[in-house]
Amino acid sequence: MTYIHSSAVVSPHAKIADNVEIGPGSVIDKNVIIGDGCRIDSCVHLYSGVRLGRGVRVFHGAALGGEPQDLKFGGEETELFVGDNTILREFVTLSRGTKATGRTIVGSDCMLMAYSHVAHDCSVGNQVILANSVALAGHVEIEDFAILGGIVPVHQFVRIGRYAFVGGGVRVPKDIPPYIMATGQPTSYYGLNSVGLRRRGFSDETRLTLKRVYSLLFQSKLNISQAVATIQAEYGHIEEVRIILEFISKSKRGLIPGNKRLRSEDEA
Repeated sequence: MTYIHSSAVVSPHAKIADNVEIGPGSVIDKNVIIGDGCRIDSCVHLYSGVRLGRGVRVFHGAALGGEPQDLKFGGEETELFVGDNTILREFVTLSRGTKATGRTIVGSDCMLMAYSHVAHDCSVGNQVILANSVALAGHVEIEDFAILGGIVPVHQFVRIGRYAFVGGGVRVPKDIPPYIMATGQPTSYYGLNSVGLRRRGFSDETRLTLKRVYSLLFQSKLNISQAVATIQAEYGHIEEVRIILEFISKSKRGLIPGNKRLRSEDEA
């Protein structure tokens, strides 16, 4: 059974599925689709073009699908998609897309903590966690299972690979490849995300292989092209390694650097 508080303002042209709750003071514009079992707290604004999947939880004060903060935006009709069972905490802001892609996407089973922001034309994968006050600029791509610590700004067009972990309070100006930890000033490779991978069921053998791959990439004296060639020759038949190599081949902003301290310790 759907419940809409008497003080909520809901367009008759919004499409609302069954078992939806809409709290006091919330505003639901036209051309909004809300999936079954969604719960929307007080003072939430869903702008035109929002599409929520099933079981999405939206906390107080969130603003979803507002106009992009992009001077090139010309008022075109674009969309924001949020996948099933994603949690959007207090005062989260998600912009819809621009004509560049037409949409902003947040996947399923994600958690976006309070005050986090996802700008226009971003693509956030499934089971991603953005901690408090993470800010994604436009066109950022975050792959499945990545975790970003609090107060992390991510530069436009940056890509963050699957299962990556980004420490809190760091600036991300370059691409962060899959399976690693990144932190420090400047943000750099800080080792394999071993704890996260173990929790996700990656075997000891796979984790060891990934560690060797990233030692070649970030801790050896090889340049990127040489390291990639060596990795391809020695480990290119392994699926997780193929994912890394494909990520590197598509990088436009370049990769974060290796950590000099780790390199010196490795050489010692």
